[in-house]
Amino acid sequence: MALLIIIYISFISLGLPDGVLGSAWPVMHVQLNLPLWAAGFIAAVVSLGTVFSALASAKVTKKFGTGKVTAVSVLMTAISLVGFSFASNLVSLVALAIPLGLGAGSVDSALNNYVALHYKARHMSWLHSFWGLGASGGPAIISLAFSLGYGYKTGYRAIGIAQFVLVAILFLALPLWKEKAVSKEFIDEGKTQKPLFIKGVPFALLTFFFYCSLETSTGLWASTYLVQVKGVAVEQAALWSSLFYLGITVGRMISGFVTFRLSNDIMIIGGLAIAFIAILLFFIPGSNSSGYALLLLGFGCAPIYPCMIHETPRRFGANSSQAIIGLQMASAYVGSTAMPALLGFVASSIGLVWMTPIQLFLVLGMLFCVIRLASLTKKSI
Repeated sequence: MALLIIIYISFISLGLPDGVLGSAWPVMHVQLNLPLWAAGFIAAVVSLGTVFSALASAKVTKKFGTGKVTAVSVLMTAISLVGFSFASNLVSLVALAIPLGLGAGSVDSALNNYVALHYKARHMSWLHSFWGLGASGGPAIISLAFSLGYGYKTGYRAIGIAQFVLVAILFLALPLWKEKAVSKEFIDEGKTQKPLFIKGVPFALLTFFFYCSLETSTGLWASTYLVQVKGVAVEQAALWSSLFYLGITVGRMISGFVTFRLSNDIMIIGGLAIAFIAILLFFIPGSNSSGYALLLLGFGCAPIYPCMIHETPRRFGANSSQAIIGLQMASAYVGSTAMPALLGFVASSIGLVWMTPIQLFLVLGMLFCVIRLASLTKKSI
C-alpha cells in the first residue's frame, strides 16, 4: 500500500510541469525580451527529450530498476523547473528544457509499465486522473503566484520545491521497489522479441499517435476554435475549453470504478464511441452545444490512454512490455508535438473550421487501429 501511495504521488509530479510554460509565457517572454514563438521551440526541445528517453526506457529501467529511474527522473525535472526561474535568455531555457524532457519521458514509461504489470486496471485509470490533477495544479500555482503579486519565477520555484520534496520521499522509499511476481494472465512469449516485429505493435503505436494528437490539439486550439468558428466570447471560450480537461480527469476517476465490470477493450471502444458523438455535436450550427461537446469529448478520451497502457503486457507479454510501452510513449509524444503545430498551420491558412473533421479522422483512425489490434492479438472485443 505504501508503494502504491508513492506511485500515485509520482503521477501528480509527472503532470505538474505540463502546462506551466504556457501559463507563464505571456509574462515570461516580455520580461526576458523573447519572441512569442520561442515557447514553441522550447516545448519542441522538451518533446524531443521525452521521445528519446521513452525509447531508451527499456534498457535504462532494466539496468537500474523502476524506483531509481523514477527518483532520478523527478530530480531532473525539479532541477529544470527551479532553473527556469533563474534563466535569463533563450539559450539557458533550451538547455534546461533538455533534462526536463529526458526526466519526464523516463518516469512516464517506467511507471506506466510497472503499474501495468503489477496492478489492476482501476489503478491505471485513477493514476492517470492524478496526472490530470498535477497538470491542472501547475498552471494553478503560476496563476496563484500572479494573483498574489509575485512573478512567474516564484511560481516555478514553488513547483520545483514541491518536486524536490517528492525526490526526497522517492529516495527514502527505494527499498519498497521490490520485484513482484507478474500476473499469470500475461502472454508467455518466451524470450524477448524485437518490439516492432511483434504482431499488432504498429497499430498500437498508431493508436497512441492518434490519441495524443487529438488530446493535445484539442487542449491547445479549443478556445480559439470557439471564438473564431462558433463566435463565443473570449472569457466564455476560456471557461468552456477547460471543460475538456475536466472531463478527462473526472472521467478517469469514474473509469477506475467501471473497470471492475468491463474489460480494457470495452472501455476503449466505449470511450471512442462517446468521443465520436461529442465531435458530431460540434457540427450543430451555433455555439449552445459546444461546452457540452468539449466535456463529453473529455469523458470519451478518459479511458483510452490508461486502458491501452494497461492492456500492453496482456497483448504482447511481460518480457516485451517495457520496450513496447517506451515506443508507445514516444509515438504519443510525436503526436503531441506534430498535430498542434499542424492545426496551427491549418488555422493560419484556411481557418480552424477544419479542426472538427480532423478530430473525426483521428477518432475513426483509433477505432480502426483498436479493432485491427484486437484481431491480430487474437482477442475478442
